[in-house]
Amino acid sequence: MAEPKNEDFLDDIATAEAEEYAEDMAEISGEDAEVDALRAERDELKDKFMRALADAENIRKRGERARREAEQYGGSKLARDMLPVYDNMKRALEAMTEEQRAVSGALIEGIELTMRALLDVFSKHGIRIITPQVGDRFDPQMHEAMFEAPVPGTKAGDIIQVSAEGFMLHDRLLRPAQVGVSSMPAK
Repeated sequence: MAEPKNEDFLDDIATAEAEEYAEDMAEISGEDAEVDALRAERDELKDKFMRALADAENIRKRGERARREAEQYGGSKLARDMLPVYDNMKRALEAMTEEQRAVSGALIEGIELTMRALLDVFSKHGIRIITPQVGDRFDPQMHEAMFEAPVPGTKAGDIIQVSAEGFMLHDRLLRPAQVGVSSMPAK
């Protein structure tokens, strides 16, 4: 028998070691790939979780804002329906003559007390009266122009008559003040 060559033996050992090394590397590559896949999945789930937390916080804030608005402005329809009551009581008080006051003093006092109570309720619930004066500038955010007329001694856009007061509910317009506006042409 021929004696194995030392070189062949070394080649066999090198090949075996190379194969073993390749198997180990394949196993490590598989584990690394699995670890990388798990990391990617973790990162994706973390991202979804953070988005869900942000959505929940936004929903909480929207709900809180809606609750505050409902608390402040929920009664706006009722408040708007009460405005003609105020207008009619004010007109009744303004229309009374001194003679009627002398004859029906108790009745008039009752109407005045009722008007004060109504104004107290308005104040308690954040309703403010907008009372423009003749000569003020027309503000389309707060006033409704009922008519225009040229009035000497005024400028275009000046209020020349107040037909009805306006009302604010907190920071929202409930009803604009109804006014007449000068249409005097510029000289």
